[in-house]
Amino acid sequence: MTQRLLRTDGEATRARILQAAGTLMAQSGFAATPSKAIAALAAVDLASINYHFGGREGLLQATLAEAHRHFISEEELRALADSAQPASEKLRALLALLAKNCVNASSWHGRALARELGNPSPQLLQMLQAQVPQKARPVLRILSEVSGIPPHEPALLRCAVSTVAPLIMLTVSAIGIPGPAQAVREMPHEVIAGHMYRFALAGLQAVGQAWAQAGGKK
Repeated sequence: MTQRLLRTDGEATRARILQAAGTLMAQSGFAATPSKAIAALAAVDLASINYHFGGREGLLQATLAEAHRHFISEEELRALADSAQPASEKLRALLALLAKNCVNASSWHGRALARELGNPSPQLLQMLQAQVPQKARPVLRILSEVSGIPPHEPALLRCAVSTVAPLIMLTVSAIGIPGPAQAVREMPHEVIAGHMYRFALAGLQAVGQAWAQAGGKK
């Protein structure tokens, strides 16, 4: 019982530190956020950061991983790709979830990632190298089902970039960068998701048709 309580307390402390780091990082970026400020907001001492994360760099990597997981987890993506839904409905569900999380103003996750994308740290690059390939596989499977282009074809990779790029723009605009993306962020996420779905579906089908007509050589 004592070990279980200690484990639970430790998990709660770790989560509180992550929340504090993410909240402050979303405001001004991790580089400009002192560890003392994170510890104060989390109501812990600096030793707790070292204990749970092995230091400041470990905390940054964990915060970025949590921010990336927030948008959609690998488990969610695999479940969606493996589902018996029609391919178009898988695409609709994928974009609906991503759009909702991208424009969630009450969440620190998008703003924290946006700060890092503007000035990438080694920890961001490490996180992306570790997580993106794993998440890309089920996404490519869904796009392949919609377009008819095999997952290993370069044409499908271009489709993936075209599908994801608007989401990246919405994420980066989370820190208040003026422009069209900022105006779109203020729209209901259902409207954004519906537009992205129709745009992506038409594009995937058109590219898939062109790829097939060219004998799979484009």
